[in-house]
Amino acid sequence: MDNINALRSQMTDPVKDIKLNLSSVLTQSQTLSAEETWAVALCSAYFIQDEKLVAAIDADAGEALSVEAREDAKAAAAIMAMNTVYYRFRHMVGKESYSQMRAGLRMNRMTSPATNTALFELCSMACAVLEGCELCVQSHEAKLTAELSENHVHEAVRIAAVIKGASVALS
Repeated sequence: MDNINALRSQMTDPVKDIKLNLSSVLTQSQTLSAEETWAVALCSAYFIQDEKLVAAIDADAGEALSVEAREDAKAAAAIMAMNTVYYRFRHMVGKESYSQMRAGLRMNRMTSPATNTALFELCSMACAVLEGCELCVQSHEAKLTAELSENHVHEAVRIAAVIKGASVALS
């Protein structure tokens, strides 16, 4: 984790908690696989548009993250950037008429990812919580707990939260 540690070394004492959390969420999950952990971290960094974190995570993930998982992380971030705007709008307006309208937005990668739907859903959950889209959070949580567990959801959310905190700490 040379690149992550280089970023951690830039964090000052007031953000020491984030510095320590960044290391632990990337190395100590007993629920997520290494590929899931790194994919969620990379997707989160893409989603918040932090180029330094994207580069560090991408480099340090090494062989734990396949080319396909890297591509799915970026695809999930991009699709969720679109979806969280659209579905949060529908939820916030609260009119049944908008809920009846066809979204008409392509998101085929969600159902046919390069890796597997569980990894893509973990990445999507991270983006949903980062954006605060209640409808997306509920939808992805339901899909994940049907296939995996609440612990998987919890770990993905923890990683997303720490990536966001690290971005703020480094700014």
